[in-house]
Amino acid sequence: MVTTKSCVLTIAGSDSGAGAGIQSDIKTFKNHGVYGLSVISAVTSQNTKGVQNSYTLPAKVIDAQLNSIFSDFKVKAAKTGMLANANIIDAIVKLMRKHKNLKLIVDPVIHSKNKFTMLNSQGINTLKKQLFKHTYLLTPNISEAETLTGLHIETLEDLETAALMLYDMGVKNVLLKGGHLKLSMGLPLGTDVLFDGKKFYLFNSNYIATKNTHGIGCVLSASITSNLALGLNLIHSINKAKQYVVKSLKKTVNIGSGFNPVEQ
Repeated sequence: MVTTKSCVLTIAGSDSGAGAGIQSDIKTFKNHGVYGLSVISAVTSQNTKGVQNSYTLPAKVIDAQLNSIFSDFKVKAAKTGMLANANIIDAIVKLMRKHKNLKLIVDPVIHSKNKFTMLNSQGINTLKKQLFKHTYLLTPNISEAETLTGLHIETLEDLETAALMLYDMGVKNVLLKGGHLKLSMGLPLGTDVLFDGKKFYLFNSNYIATKNTHGIGCVLSASITSNLALGLNLIHSINKAKQYVVKSLKKTVNIGSGFNPVEQ
């Protein structure tokens, strides 16, 4: 029997511990019934304790991978993770100018949990000035949003202000992840804010107390990407992705001595 699947792409770093990055994205894609393609931006030395080292691939290698994929596959949606530097971002911008209808989800990975730099300062500037205008959905956590906006985020109002600022930088939609933030107005932990240019949407989920959070941002953005490729609208895609993350966080896996990966 011949089966046709929607193709989705991840452009990200390789995680030797397989808890985040390319490896995590491919697992998420498979669990959503889509076919995962990958462009590796960097090779990291990484485990549950953090990132110890990384090697960034030359931009021409990124170009070659992208050309190979888009010359053969019909990519329904794409997401980015670790992009490392401005040269890699430039390669993606060049791609997006050719494929303007491609829905690109950008997870702006800037630092690892142990503060290893995943995107340098020049890369951050290029991300904001060049890639944001091609971004369908931006999915920063609080720390990333603070770095991108310069705003200190403590309340729901701060989340909304940051989302507005990021929208004004050119992205079409902003999903700002509340995480551990103690939100005002009695909202629960784990509240995320979406701004689509017209109104704000709040996504609440039951907070799961666990150390198994390595790769959680990758899982959420990869799940949203998969749902969009399957034809769901943005709101439904985010809701289903949040449900998938909560379900994954309820599972336990102990394979290392640090922050274990989200079990899928």
